[in-house]
Amino acid sequence: MKKPVFVIFFLISIFQTAMAQCSICTKTAEQMGEGPAKALNGAIVYLMVMPFAIIGFIGYRWWKREKQIISEQNSQ
Repeated sequence: MKKPVFVIFFLISIFQTAMAQCSICTKTAEQMGEGPAKALNGAIVYLMVMPFAIIGFIGYRWWKREKQIISEQNSQ
């Protein structure tokens, strides 16, 4: 259980330093100044985390189930 939690926290820390703005958002943020630009980037990254977490969870469950099916087939 510790490994998935570590991976999630690691990915969140990487996303916080990412620049996740499209060209329109970048131009808008440049006009607002440094503080609001960082807040806008943080909000974009925050909204991006949940879909990745859901996809990661589904992928992990699929991988775990496939591993179980393969081990059951090999034991027969």
